Amino acid sequence: MKITSYSLGALLLTLLALPAPTPAAAAAAAADAADPAPVGARHRHTGSEISAFLTSFYGHHGPSVHDRDQRVSQQLKEKQAHAPSSDVLLCAQKEPSNEPQDIAVGTVTVAQSAGVGWATVTTRWGADQQDTFTAYVRLDSRPIKLDDVICAG
Repeated sequence: MKITSYSLGALLLTLLALPAPTPAAAAAAAADAADPAPVGARHRHTGSEISAFLTSFYGHHGPSVHDRDQRVSQQLKEKQAHAPSSDVLLCAQKEPSNEPQDIAVGTVTVAQSAGVGWATVTTRWGADQQDTFTAYVRLDSRPIKLDDVICAG
């Protein structure tokens, strides 16, 4: 393909005819260039969203089979696979009738710089028996998932 001075001149005139970007558009373009994620993927979960998720996930007696399969990170699934005699989501021993009598989710803390939110979860197993653990959610998980559980003891 031969490029002539005429075609370069026409290209230059076409470019000059385009509207100049506004300062706001230039700032938005710079922000988009700095963050290659699609606009919808930049949402980060809030403390109230994490609280609602954990409350729904744990319910009053522990996560459902569906929740264990669909609402848990791959990392946590692998952790469970390496501890077959334990229920890593509840920090308890696996037994057929081992279901907490009640579960309460505490206040959620969000660390934007770390990209994670967490809450203390309290399980009540009997009149005198209660345990606590910390449940973690990545702020950018889509859909929202339980990312890790750290047992207290």
